[in-house]
Amino acid sequence: MKKKSSLSFTALVFTCLASLKALCADEPHANFRPGQIWNDTAGQPINAHGGGILFHAGVYYWYGELKEGRTYLSQVNKTWGGTRVIAGGVSCYSSTNLYDWKNEGLALPSVAEDPDHDLACENVIERPKVIYNARTKKFVMWLHQDSPNYAAARSGVAVSDTPTGPFKYLGSFRPNAGVWPINVTAKDKKHQETNFLARDFRGGQMARDMTLFVDDDGKAYQFYASEGNPTMQVSLLTDDYLKPAGKYARIFIGRSTEAPAVFKRNGKYYMIASGCSGWDPNTARSAVADNIFGPWTELGNPCRGENADKTFLCQSTFVLPVAGQTNQLIAMFDRWNKWHLQDSRYVWLPLEFDMDGKPLVQWRDQWSLPLTK
Repeated sequence: MKKKSSLSFTALVFTCLASLKALCADEPHANFRPGQIWNDTAGQPINAHGGGILFHAGVYYWYGELKEGRTYLSQVNKTWGGTRVIAGGVSCYSSTNLYDWKNEGLALPSVAEDPDHDLACENVIERPKVIYNARTKKFVMWLHQDSPNYAAARSGVAVSDTPTGPFKYLGSFRPNAGVWPINVTAKDKKHQETNFLARDFRGGQMARDMTLFVDDDGKAYQFYASEGNPTMQVSLLTDDYLKPAGKYARIFIGRSTEAPAVFKRNGKYYMIASGCSGWDPNTARSAVADNIFGPWTELGNPCRGENADKTFLCQSTFVLPVAGQTNQLIAMFDRWNKWHLQDSRYVWLPLEFDMDGKPLVQWRDQWSLPLTK
């Protein structure tokens, strides 16, 4: 009689699947597949949401929110309700080709042991962006730091000697305390009960969804949703990129604009952004300006294709210039899964321009670099 194998059929199947997964983990990607699960080089889904990318010394570094664990319904003092995960900190991935990403671990971890810390797990850590200061040789991270009910609305800053960290957290603040914007009017300074700009003059302006932008001359700027979110502000940073320099302007006044992604092309400043609708998608916005402080002119929805009126069921987070490829830009979006935030996906699409010079983002099921039409 033939001796039975000690390995059951079910065990054999799982062994084969595990081997296949290990092989696939090492298989390089050949293209971008927007909205599909995107694994890192170890075969695990990339976990870097609401993030941005730094290109330094031939390597791309992707920083984003680490979202792990159960998504739960949050209600703090009955003032705000929404879905949350315990804050995990800021993750970092590296790549040389933009397809294959190595997990470099946590660049800035959350703090579990101190509930009063800015980076406590119960608090909010969102929209991390990192820029490199050529003068100080420091990597500087800014992020939206907030309380569970989003009432703090502060900017957090951290620094590191290396792009992968660990970053040293320096603290948080509300920007531009005691400073009026360069385009302030006499009316803006009145009615502190209903006017958030005036109300927050002494303590600093509210700062939520944000991004950073470094101009050709090395000056850096922070864009952030402010004044309760109806108005965005753009603020010049100090030469070391660690603080506001005391010069800022109000832009998109009363337009409730968030998720800013800023880039420059042919001497003009552009922005892709969204309206404010929580985790639910809305129609994307685009705008252009000759001066970074404005005035900014809105150009409408840049998206084309299925669900273009809802930004492909996504929200903007960053616009990436591809190194070594003239005018090749990638528009980065998050497709939030508000009931399972850990499974939120990434949608990267080429950013082009139409005949009128307006930004254009066309849906593609898959695409590769250099851009193939």
